[in-house]
Amino acid sequence: MSITSLDGKRFAEMIIQGANNLAANAKIVDALNVFPVPDGDTGTNMNLSMTSGAKEVQNHVQAHIGKVGVALSKGLLMGARGNSGVILSQLFRGFSKSIETNSEINSQEFAQAFEAGVKTAYKAVMKPVEGTILTVAKDAAKQAMMSATKHEDLIVVMEEIVKEAKASLNRTPDLLPVLKEVGVVDSGGQGLVLVYEGFLAEMKGEDLPNALDHLPSMDELVNAEHHMNVQSHINTEDIVYGYCTEFMVRLEEAKTIKKPFVEEIFRNELSQFGDSLLVISDDEVVKVHIHSESPGDCMNYGQQYGSLIKLKVENMREQHTAIVGETSATLNVTSKPRVKEKYGIVSISMGSGISELFKSIGATVVIEGGQTMNPSTQDIVKAVEDANAEKIIILPNNKNIIMAAQQACDLLGDHVVVVPSKTVPQGMSALLAFNPSNGINENAVAMGEALSHVKTGQITYAVRDTNIDGLEIEKGDFMGLSEGKIQIKSNNKLQTAKELLTSMIDEDAEILTILFGEDVTQEEVDQLVKFCNDTFTDVEIEVHSGNQPLYSFIFSIE
Repeated sequence: MSITSLDGKRFAEMIIQGANNLAANAKIVDALNVFPVPDGDTGTNMNLSMTSGAKEVQNHVQAHIGKVGVALSKGLLMGARGNSGVILSQLFRGFSKSIETNSEINSQEFAQAFEAGVKTAYKAVMKPVEGTILTVAKDAAKQAMMSATKHEDLIVVMEEIVKEAKASLNRTPDLLPVLKEVGVVDSGGQGLVLVYEGFLAEMKGEDLPNALDHLPSMDELVNAEHHMNVQSHINTEDIVYGYCTEFMVRLEEAKTIKKPFVEEIFRNELSQFGDSLLVISDDEVVKVHIHSESPGDCMNYGQQYGSLIKLKVENMREQHTAIVGETSATLNVTSKPRVKEKYGIVSISMGSGISELFKSIGATVVIEGGQTMNPSTQDIVKAVEDANAEKIIILPNNKNIIMAAQQACDLLGDHVVVVPSKTVPQGMSALLAFNPSNGINENAVAMGEALSHVKTGQITYAVRDTNIDGLEIEKGDFMGLSEGKIQIKSNNKLQTAKELLTSMIDEDAEILTILFGEDVTQEEVDQLVKFCNDTFTDVEIEVHSGNQPLYSFIFSIE
């Protein structure tokens, strides 16, 4: 079997298989992570980034490879997380730009696309470091160029790419001393190898390779004492810039409120705030990733050029401490008492998926609670104590919990404040507005203002016959609530959801987040997402399994 021409449909399958292979092995990549900061999330970030690209490709499968590449690039840009995730997005941004006008490509154009991706990725990184994903990509692309001069078969070229990527990965400890010290290869480079292996398997029509068979020294890594102890070789106090800060700037408003955007100037000026800086942009948005001690300053600088969207700040010292703490527990090592963090955020949630979502965007402690299971004041006080921080912010996320949260605040003192979020979307919006560089009162004001920036929709069902606001509701009917008020009722769950969203989403809406509950099937989710994509073409849609009871769907509209 040989392939001398690659079209969009086959390329789309390669992308999907590459994403699947990375997703299946993301935890292994996480375990390798020690550079640039040992926070143990490289595999997770690369997986989320590649999955975002693959989902966009799935929605735009066609024969024209250039158009599939455009979809991949867009999906990766919007979903890119972390150093390696952003670099991965740039590798395929350059790749896709190289083939943008092609309906199909040959082996030489295939190799040139890999080379173009490397050039784009190096340009995006302020201070490229060898021995990382960049080196693996560069060496693999160089081999691709050499192979393509001899072979027309794209499978042969891809085999050479994978072979050299693995060899380059094995060399990363010789280029980056921290990797040799700990005894691992670069985590981002390993993630890229997994993607490339997925490409090759799809081209050859073979099952995906088992990454466990290919990782260097994996017989040691899967041993708990080594696998869990990689990050423990680095001291938390050695982390110079402690906050992994990511945000996007929407440039379309810059012409009216800010200053003209020049990527080189933007990158150079932003570099004063930290390291691990990545800046990528197109005509509409700029995506920033930086490790900094002052994330607020970074965002304030970015805001000079337009409005901020998709903000995320993670405390990498806390991440590392948690990983090392898990290691100590696994190895039965006595841990030292935790040092109090500057800030802790206590959030109330219903549903395991929503709880994980709150944790992923910065909540320190999440209490399971909500309708029919409101946490007590004592529960909230205990959560505040578990947060172990000098200053605590409480997000009730339910109007019936605000009073208990305020009582806990009164008991504990002025180092604890309540931001009176009444819904899960409000709590998420408030949490994204949190700035660890600001004082507690300043944060409380900013987070309180963020509550008005989001609209909440909910789909639930009636437990008895009733008449509310002129609506005759029968037991078992589905009800659509907008900001807590019943707007729609129907005996069909999806129809209720569709009508509610149609009434709530207007021309100002930019992002719709769908949290589906424990009673919702995947088929129902897919049908609703298709409806939203077809109906609200200018709205970005995010979907998460909230696994919440009582509410089939919770909608956040920004």
